[in-house]
Amino acid sequence: MTDLQRLRDVHSRMKTELHRVIVGQDEVIDQLLVALLAGGHVLLEGVPGLAKTLLVSSLSKSLALGFHRIQFTPDLMPSDITGTELLHVDPETSARSFRFEPGPVFTNVVLADEINRTPPKTQAALLEAMVERQVTSGGTCHELPDPFFVLATQNPIEQEGTYPLPEAQLDRFMFMVKVNYPTHDEEREILRRTTGTETDTPDPVVDSQGLKELQEVVRAIPVADHVLDYCLAITRGTRVRSGEPLPFLTEWVSWGAGPRASQFLILGAKVRAALEGRDHVAIEDVRWVSHPVLRHRIVTSFSARAEGITSDHVIDRIISEVDPSGGVGAGVPGVATEAEA
Repeated sequence: MTDLQRLRDVHSRMKTELHRVIVGQDEVIDQLLVALLAGGHVLLEGVPGLAKTLLVSSLSKSLALGFHRIQFTPDLMPSDITGTELLHVDPETSARSFRFEPGPVFTNVVLADEINRTPPKTQAALLEAMVERQVTSGGTCHELPDPFFVLATQNPIEQEGTYPLPEAQLDRFMFMVKVNYPTHDEEREILRRTTGTETDTPDPVVDSQGLKELQEVVRAIPVADHVLDYCLAITRGTRVRSGEPLPFLTEWVSWGAGPRASQFLILGAKVRAALEGRDHVAIEDVRWVSHPVLRHRIVTSFSARAEGITSDHVIDRIISEVDPSGGVGAGVPGVATEAEA
């Protein structure tokens, strides 16, 4: 079995195990597994009761990885996440010293449940962990386990006691995944499973070492220059303050995506290509990951929000006007003018 075949086999088995617990949500599971194989963090957004927490906990069981859930609340402190220095007294010599007591972030999979329920100071406690895979306390750096994933959930319904994530922290998440309501048949199956006596639990599919090996397989997939140019055209096409943007951008967008978006587009596209049975990245792979990668990195303008235009609408418009051949239009590399589109 080749490396790519092994990757597809693990992906298929993980999906099967997750569906033993989760009804439907195929797109959500696909995007979550793509981010996992690419080594990225995920922000799950959806109203309460859509099994976001159950999905993450089930994923950790199918991976045979360490798992901690952190319930974010307004009174949560940064040390409740990262850990703290505690005074230790030696029972024999009575000598006193400070020792670092690791917090729940020291595990493989961290579920940051309702991350927008805690103040920015506590939210920021995850920043260093998400990017540098370490925690600094008392001037000492403590490395986190490898692999390490933050899978966060948030409720999109505006209520009292919510603190929107700052753009800098949103940018650390590879994907923002929208969790929607189940269909009629799916909800009926949910009722059948959850109101009876049957229970099911996912079986482990791959361990930490196996997952790291699969991530290396993903990074080894080649990407042609025209795909890189297409990826850059999409990312740079979101920036209203770069070059001469398309007219609709100035009306709809306040800020666009940064270079980290391009990196995640390529990594996600590599995973998608491997799962589709290809050993190279194609244009359609970049398009498939565009929405989860870009939707939380585009800040729409007040006028756009007043018209009901979301970041997903902006992404759709840019994708429809990007020339896959790499043509240049309206001052944005790879973007055709509205007249040409």
